[in-house]
Amino acid sequence: MVAAPTVCRLVPTKLTKGPRPVTHIASGDLYLSISNLWKAFGEFLALKDISLDINEGEFICFLGPSGCGKTTLLRAIAGLDLQTKGAVLQDGKDVSNLPPSERDFGIVFQSYALFPNLTIEKNIAFGLENTGRGKAEITARVSELLELVGLPDQGSKYPAQLSGGQQQRIALARAIATKPGLLLLDEPLSALDAKVRVHLRHEIKELQRKLGVTTVMVTHDQEEALTMADRIVVMNQGVIEQVGSPTEIYREPANLFVADFIGEMNQITSAVAANGDLSLGSTAFSCIAHDFAQGSQVVAAIRPEDIIPHEAGYQPGADNSNCIEVQLEEMEFLGSFWRCHLRNEGFGNSELIADFSINAVRRLELASGKPMIVELPEDRLMAFAQPEAN
Repeated sequence: MVAAPTVCRLVPTKLTKGPRPVTHIASGDLYLSISNLWKAFGEFLALKDISLDINEGEFICFLGPSGCGKTTLLRAIAGLDLQTKGAVLQDGKDVSNLPPSERDFGIVFQSYALFPNLTIEKNIAFGLENTGRGKAEITARVSELLELVGLPDQGSKYPAQLSGGQQQRIALARAIATKPGLLLLDEPLSALDAKVRVHLRHEIKELQRKLGVTTVMVTHDQEEALTMADRIVVMNQGVIEQVGSPTEIYREPANLFVADFIGEMNQITSAVAANGDLSLGSTAFSCIAHDFAQGSQVVAAIRPEDIIPHEAGYQPGADNSNCIEVQLEEMEFLGSFWRCHLRNEGFGNSELIADFSINAVRRLELASGKPMIVELPEDRLMAFAQPEAN
């Protein structure tokens, strides 16, 4: 017998990595608190000293590559895999060693986990029947939930008679049936096709806002995290690399891993010149302020969409001197923009990738093989420590 979806109420903490200070949240009541949490499987450390605070009503995404520990952390919150050491607080109560059935959460898995031999109504009612509610109350709650997820006429059907997207909505309805304090989503959209995923992620976010339920979702899909989350927790090799809003994670990455993992990023080996400028070949470029000493070997990074195109012969003014002449070697049409491959002899073998709007390409009459001037804006050019050799 599969256990009914449980319910758990959680509190917010801060996230730290080694000496990194715990990350606090600006507003709202602390709801889920994870403190100095470790998880080992034999000799393998899946989670290493994780601390994180989550506020009531927040939508949090755990994002990272496969094997980074995001699902392990979700399962530790749920009590499905108890931590090796560390603490989990739910609504101010230490639940670190409680079984899942004694925690206040609802959970939705990638595989839906609906009972194939039960109707949709009975699937949703399953957890409610174990709470001592009367039949009339359960029937009313099931009807309310079916209406909430937009499937009011599907109650008498069986899971196999519904599409994947409809089944996931029913799994969501079942998870929130008991009005849990916390909703856990373990890659709930990854088994769906692209169009259904896009549609359903908006529905889930809208439902979460409507209910005000604190939600933690695991995903490896960057777009999913950026569009759905209030804050994103970027994980790698069992640690938290950065926590922030989607805008902060994308525009202000804490390190090269985050910069490289989220979106596209140009990376050019560089050295720190006088005044903190970055030497790219024989040219010094102003950049965002950093703490690297002069002469340090670093990685200069800039996103393709931040590169500004100018026609050949453009004369920069004193306030935008971060310009360089390049050869436009190749252009790829990607619908809403052109991805352009740029080369400059001074960069050695490094290639710049720039995304130019259709209007800019048309206005400047850009074409493969033509020279042009590009600007690397000072406030978008970043310096990161070089990655450690494995």
